[in-house]
Amino acid sequence: MKTNDSKKLTAKLAAIQITTGLNVEKNLAAVELQIQAAAKQGANIIALPEVFACYDSQKYLALGRQEITVLGTLRSRMSAWAKNNKVYLIGGTIPVLDPQTSKVYPRCYFYNDEGEELGYYDKLHLFDVDVDDAQGRYRESDMFLSGDEIKVFPTPYGNVGLTICYDLRFPYLFDHLRKAGADIISVVAAFTETTGKAHWQTLLQARAIEQQCYVLAANQWGQHDDKRRTFGHSMVISPWGEILDQLPTGQGIAIAEIDLSEVERIRRKMPIANHQRTL
Repeated sequence: MKTNDSKKLTAKLAAIQITTGLNVEKNLAAVELQIQAAAKQGANIIALPEVFACYDSQKYLALGRQEITVLGTLRSRMSAWAKNNKVYLIGGTIPVLDPQTSKVYPRCYFYNDEGEELGYYDKLHLFDVDVDDAQGRYRESDMFLSGDEIKVFPTPYGNVGLTICYDLRFPYLFDHLRKAGADIISVVAAFTETTGKAHWQTLLQARAIEQQCYVLAANQWGQHDDKRRTFGHSMVISPWGEILDQLPTGQGIAIAEIDLSEVERIRRKMPIANHQRTL
């Protein structure tokens, strides 16, 4: 993946945290307000959480059909948000239908500050697990298709690698993103409250420390229906593993300034990548 050799050293990263409900337009209005608020605080790169438009599986196929076209409805909204607020936007996830299988890709689009679509990432790891919560059984593969490649995008504020939720539990993916040039790795998520309490912060800090990258983590928060509840705690983490800002609960923004010279400094003083061995 081509990287950017003319990066600005400092920037602001923002993670938006919302509670997505059943009303799509209400969800989108809430997201737009948070994007505007983050932009006013000087954010250069903003990440939306997973499934920001809708948390209702019954509506997902219908939404996915809209996004097959070049000017998908949700994609058009994201493009306008990025352009109007002059920010790079990591678009959480939206469904994009595959007509051959009638399943959808949980897809994360990336936009520049002119509203141009730079590309997308399809979630590699599907959440097929059993959790001790009200939902109990999660089987994303019943509705979703997984992707098959990593994505790193150059920006003036650093090279950004994309991941989605359950991807966080797979260190090799983050290692590949760092080797592809990532300075910043985003995690857009709807991490459950149960698994979030146990592992969310620990995993995020571990990935930042291992890859010596900034981590931008945007999570859902709160009660979405009678069964599903997510953990929140959206945050920005330094390449040394420090939490630079965090929003534990509620809807809002975690925002922090970053310095790319810290990435270079930490990697130079502790050259982990040079010490890796193949066993």
